[in-house]
Amino acid sequence: MPAPASPRPTRTRNPRGEGGRLRDDIVAAATELLDESSDGSSVTLRSIARRAGVAAPSIYRHFPDQPSIMLAVVQQAFAMLEAELRSARDAAGSDVRGRLLAICNAYLDFAHNHPGRYRTMFGGVWMPDLSDSSVIEGDVSLLSGPSLALLAGALDDCVRAGCATGNDPAADAVALWLGLHGLAHQRLMTVAFPWPADIAERLITALAHLKDA
Repeated sequence: MPAPASPRPTRTRNPRGEGGRLRDDIVAAATELLDESSDGSSVTLRSIARRAGVAAPSIYRHFPDQPSIMLAVVQQAFAMLEAELRSARDAAGSDVRGRLLAICNAYLDFAHNHPGRYRTMFGGVWMPDLSDSSVIEGDVSLLSGPSLALLAGALDDCVRAGCATGNDPAADAVALWLGLHGLAHQRLMTVAFPWPADIAERLITALAHLKDA
């Protein structure tokens, strides 16, 4: 069982016009709790308020309920994932195969480095009943779009360069993402399994239809 959330000192009221700082503090507190516990069930309104150093009613000025806070945490995590994938792609230079591999490996690294956020990004106990929550379907359905677009673009570049044989980069990107997600998830859940050293490269090569280098 995770240790109780450590309260911050009671927070002083923001000057007029700086209420956005409290919103950011609330999201940061929820993210810290999630990182510490790796389980969204421990991120409650009460624990968030305690960690942020505010009274629980203060949260309602910025978020109507706990799922809306978790949505903000997840949106921030997806933006972070996209930035890391984009950075890995750009650092790989002009080699299209290298860019695709860099994106895929950055994805796996993100899941490894941020297990609590990663699990929460793709569901978990935070996901509300969309018929009875401030969170709506449109808030959730587009979360992974930018990251998937980066993956599809890298695949398309490989096909155009002749180093991959796929004929539907968009569909292949979904298949590749499912493979990466499955590997990332299983690595988090079955840490004692003797994974082959080249399992990621094998998976990426097969699902991206990459030719031999």
